[in-house]
Amino acid sequence: MEIEKKRVAVIKLNDLCLQVFDKLGIPVAEARIITEVLLAADLRGVDSHGIARLGFYANGLRTGVMKPHVDPVVVSETTVTALIDAGGGMGHPVSYRAMQMAIAKAVQHGLGLVTVRNSNHFGIAGYYAMMALESGCIGMTMTNSAIFVVPTFARNAMLGTNPIAVAAPAGKERPYVLDMATSIIPFGKVETYDRLGKPLPLGWATDETGRSTQDAARVIKNAERGKKPEGGLLPVGGEGELMGGHKGYGLGLLVDVLCGVLPGALYSDQVYPHDEAGHALPSGIGHIFGAIRVDAFRPLAEFKASMDDLQQRLKNAPRAEGAHLHPRREGVRGSRET
Repeated sequence: MEIEKKRVAVIKLNDLCLQVFDKLGIPVAEARIITEVLLAADLRGVDSHGIARLGFYANGLRTGVMKPHVDPVVVSETTVTALIDAGGGMGHPVSYRAMQMAIAKAVQHGLGLVTVRNSNHFGIAGYYAMMALESGCIGMTMTNSAIFVVPTFARNAMLGTNPIAVAAPAGKERPYVLDMATSIIPFGKVETYDRLGKPLPLGWATDETGRSTQDAARVIKNAERGKKPEGGLLPVGGEGELMGGHKGYGLGLLVDVLCGVLPGALYSDQVYPHDEAGHALPSGIGHIFGAIRVDAFRPLAEFKASMDDLQQRLKNAPRAEGAHLHPRREGVRGSRET
């Protein structure tokens, strides 16, 4: 079974998103931010976080998990840090504001770090990290999320895919941009394999016994079981310790510490709670945004020249015998993750 793909003009998708968000009661200024983040995901090839998410947001707004508009509150602030309470609103607008705050603090003081609690899904993490590039800063973003990931040697999912994103400026070369989940794959890839009727590669996910499975439909069914997933995705590195699965587990846990515990957000299997009647409550997830002004350490031009040199050294490294890369991932240039 092949999935039919069609090209659609960006302007049409932009207008569609704005119309949908207007119907959902989201103010125009905030709808534009959400739309820009979603389209940025599609344009970078991250289809799982683009306009395909419209249904997810509509459902979240209908069920009360997300609120169409909230005025975020700055709970605490210093010259280089801040904590924002999002009040259960859409994740994109508050994240955009938080990253702007982090960048402004970095520009003035060399470093900025802003956390957010009581938020919701905010799109691709890389969007916010890349916001720092125009100000000569290194950007960093993390978020915790709905639980899909099974800790090393555990049986049930206890962590989200908990992405980490970092962006650093370069000169003639493209900026370094890392935007990765701490799970071995995103959950959307399981759904894709299920639609295509293809078996999952062993080592991607586990069943309700905690053993690796190739049954995508079973993984999806278990993920919804009682809202407390049985089995799930494996951390980066895969099953057990042999291939370093415990390292991916550690990275995912780090994200929960910085995005859940530090700002006072929910974490692990606390996120996306339900009341006694089974009704969905606000997700309660958290984010962290950081910016580092490069010239607080060394001249920006020198840093960019070194970044160019680093990338060129990597691109000129001898290719493994028989290795062929997709054109979009040729070396560092053209890839969205390096």
